[in-house]
Amino acid sequence: MDKASDLTGFDPKRPSPARIYDYWLGGSNNFAVDRDVAERAAAEMPTLRAAIWANRAFLRRAVRYLVEEEGIDQFLDLGSGVPTVGNVHEIAQAANPLASVVYVDIEPVAVAHGRRLLAGNDHASVIQADLRNPAELLARDDITGLLDFSRPVAVLLIAVLHFMPERDDPDGIVRAYREHLAPGSYLAISHAADDTDLPSEQARMIEDYSGATRVPFIHRGPDRLAGWFDDFEIVEPGITQTTEWRPDTEPEPILRTYCAVGRKPGP
Repeated sequence: MDKASDLTGFDPKRPSPARIYDYWLGGSNNFAVDRDVAERAAAEMPTLRAAIWANRAFLRRAVRYLVEEEGIDQFLDLGSGVPTVGNVHEIAQAANPLASVVYVDIEPVAVAHGRRLLAGNDHASVIQADLRNPAELLARDDITGLLDFSRPVAVLLIAVLHFMPERDDPDGIVRAYREHLAPGSYLAISHAADDTDLPSEQARMIEDYSGATRVPFIHRGPDRLAGWFDDFEIVEPGITQTTEWRPDTEPEPILRTYCAVGRKPGP
């Protein structure tokens, strides 16, 4: 890593959801402890890897849709993890080189890697912060210096809210971000749900995963996602599984993960 300060809070003995996710996507910013948990989870739940890749593909399709069809040129990616190949800035800036992207994650390895990856990119940055503190985060100069919240912004909460138990008030967190946005802004969410095909396998996987990472993993269904969009206009095809949101390939069986994209009403 470039600087010791980049790894504030880093514990090499504790598996990290961000690094585990990076491993599942074929990244290299992970450690043996992360890989061990990832392999055990994938062995327990045969549709898990497909769900991870389907979630990633949903993110790419959503960003492409927002840039190319809706003209969005500002993105706030909350709980972004490691910005691996095909992440938001690559998709957005391929369509619009001036698109601005701010990644936010609490994981120091993800942030340190992101800073190296984005060196020299004047329209993208990554900051280490806790997305559970919206008021503090949205006031940061390193966010407001790149994103203009008086114009439409797309806020991305991709596969992150399922790490927040009810005591963290996910409803209030999403509401705070939603209310901060200008009319014409967008919100995109994906979230793990109960799997009715392999419920016992999923339960064993989650027990091991949460025990190893010491991070809760909460399943929520489409009705809960609908509440997070509240008065937003949900884009077609509505709240669906990630494989079914404007697919460009034939869907395959996955661990259930729901998603949606919504627009804040206004001009």
